[in-house]
Formats: sequence, C-alpha cells, structure tokens
Amino acid sequence: MIVFFSIVFILAVIVIFFNIPCSKTRSKFNQLQKQYASQITDKDEIITEESIKNLPAPVQKYFRYCGYLGTPMRSYMKAEFKDVKFRITTKGKPSEIRINYTQYNFSDIPQRFAYIDSRFHGIPFEGLDSYENGVGSMKGAIAKVIPLFDERGEAMDKACLVTFLADGILFPFTLLNDYISWESIDDTHAKAVISYYGISAGGIFTFDENGAILSFRTGDRASIDMDGTTRYSEWSALCSEYERTNGIFHPTVLKAVWHYPEGDFTYFDGNDVMIEYR
Repeated sequence: MIVFFSIVFILAVIVIFFNIPCSKTRSKFNQLQKQYASQITDKDEIITEESIKNLPAPVQKYFRYCGYLGTPMRSYMKAEFKDVKFRITTKGKPSEIRINYTQYNFSDIPQRFAYIDSRFHGIPFEGLDSYENGVGSMKGAIAKVIPLFDERGEAMDKACLVTFLADGILFPFTLLNDYISWESIDDTHAKAVISYYGISAGGIFTFDENGAILSFRTGDRASIDMDGTTRYSEWSALCSEYERTNGIFHPTVLKAVWHYPEGDFTYFDGNDVMIEYR
C-alpha cells in the first residue's frame, strides 16, 4: 500500500507540475518581451503618401489598399496564433502537433521573440525562437525541464533576419525602415533586402492585383531539423483570407512552406491570429 500511494503521489505531482502555467522557457520569453517593450515610446509620425513615395509601385498600392495611410507608425507587434497545425521532422520523419504560437516583433531595431506552447502525448512541449542583437537561436524543451535542442550559429542568424523581413506581412511598419532596401520587379512583385548587424538577407514579395500581399519567398533561410540537420531550400510565407480590423486589412490565414526538391512541406498552418500594434 505504501508503494501504491507513493506512486499515486508522484503521478499527481507530475500532473500538477505539467499543468502549472509557468516554466523556464515561458519565463525567458516573458522577460525578453517585457524588457524590450518597456524601452519603446509611442511615435508621432503618421504614414502618408510622402512616407511611401520611394517604394516600388506594388508596395505603395499595398499600403493604400490595406488602409495604413493616415495611421500612426508602430514600434512593436504582438501576434497570437491559436491551434496551429505544426509539422516537425526528425530523422526525415514528419509528425504533426497542434501549437499555440505567440510572437513579438520590434521595429526600430530588428528584434523578434516567439514562444511555442504545445503538448506531445500529454507532455508539455515548448519552444523559444529569438533574434536579439543579431543573434538567432531556436530552443526546445519537453516536460518543461528537459532540453531537446538549442540551435545557433551564422545560418540561424541569417534565417532569423530574413524571417523578420517576412513578418512584414503581419507587421508592415517595418517595411518602411531604412534598413530595408527595395527593388522594383513588375506590377505584382518587389524584391526586399534587409541589412543589419553586418549581414543581409532578402526575398520577393508577391501581391495580388488589388495590392494585398500573397507571399514572401526567399532562398536565404536554412532548414534546421530537430536533430540538427541543416540544408538550404527555397522557403515561403503564404497569406490569405484578408479581413478588416479597426480599418486595417490583414491576413488571417498564414502558412510557412519549405520547397524541398522532393516536394513542398507546409510545417506551419495557422488560421486563427490576433494582432496588436503599439
């Protein structure tokens, strides 16, 4: 009986521990976003025709169509995705889990922090993607305390920088900064290059005939599996189903896709996002 009750007690402690809404990973994420959010001040600048006059024609059309003209510049974004279909690959084998994904992007200096919250067979799985002061990292932990991976390096730094650029789909205020240069292609395509911290990365934005962004595609992002395998392939961020919120059109369906030689691999598929600007 003593053994039985000891086992029950241990299991109860584990269940309670798994369900307490705190962890080292979550605490680090909260600490980072609070640190940088506390440093910003509200901007007085308003987006006008003058603000966008040097941008390629389809980018100008985007700002007009989506309703950003006449709105104030913003310093950071919070985006929350619920119940995202998320596919991971380990040793070439894909599996799918559902995640909640929260990210903060800061505009004045490229900084980005994202927290992944999920469960795998009932056990908490967490991830923290960060891009801070030019250093990118991707960490994962299971059961709150057991590290799964901690990816860093030059490839990760560049991948995080170009991901920040792609996030212009959700946070277009960054697209007006001087650290992004533009090149006209045609009526529905424009190339953007972001340069900061001594590195550069770029890709092509595609727009529809009205001006809405449809996708961003780049070859400057490394694919890093959970087992540490790294390879380069074309990568796209796709968006659709635009809805108007507070006078602004923004996409509500977002996908991230690797275009591998063996076929496309959609690893992030979200259709429930809430966006806040400050």
